[in-house]
Amino acid sequence: MGWLEGRFEESAVTTTLEQAINWARESSMWPMTFGLACCAIEMMATGASRFDIDRFGAGAFRATPRQADLMIVAGTVNFKMASRVRRLYNQMPDPKFVIAMGACTCGGGPYYKYGYNVVKGVDLVVPVDVYVPGCPPRPEALLEGLMRIQDKVHAMKDLTKGQPIDMPIPARTGYSLLPPELSDPDPIKALEKQNAWAIKNKERAAPAKA
Repeated sequence: MGWLEGRFEESAVTTTLEQAINWARESSMWPMTFGLACCAIEMMATGASRFDIDRFGAGAFRATPRQADLMIVAGTVNFKMASRVRRLYNQMPDPKFVIAMGACTCGGGPYYKYGYNVVKGVDLVVPVDVYVPGCPPRPEALLEGLMRIQDKVHAMKDLTKGQPIDMPIPARTGYSLLPPELSDPDPIKALEKQNAWAIKNKERAAPAKA
């Protein structure tokens, strides 16, 4: 305590204004009511009674971005949704934080190779603070990501969180980029490759005989 020792009663607590504000922020994170795909079901389970995200002070899901300071991007982000996600992020007040929940959100997931309409990671659209991988991640994983966000808030300095430079919104060119096993400069060979691939996948999908 140093020179403060003995100057206050035993029930008094001394701190700095910055630490008090950070404590209030980390104890009252308000996520936005926002779900894109199947990972949103796990996010709903996290807010339900079994896991009770409210015990971390983050149970007040807000229906408007202007009252939220945490965006949990739960599910696959399509190029059509990228501009909407960015718009919601821009409407959130500073300081704001983003959790990328699920493999699709973190890096495209199973759509990374053939999903021409899927953004290969929401960090191409908004700056991400914490990644929660999994397909889908369990509620405990999301709670761990929330605690890592609270750690970042606890360590914030100068009362605000510095934001990175403005990030571009990815846009689809209109042409699907095919992997090497399906593409070829010669259109006849490319068609043969694609037909062979389709036949092979159809054989794999055939049900096994009992």
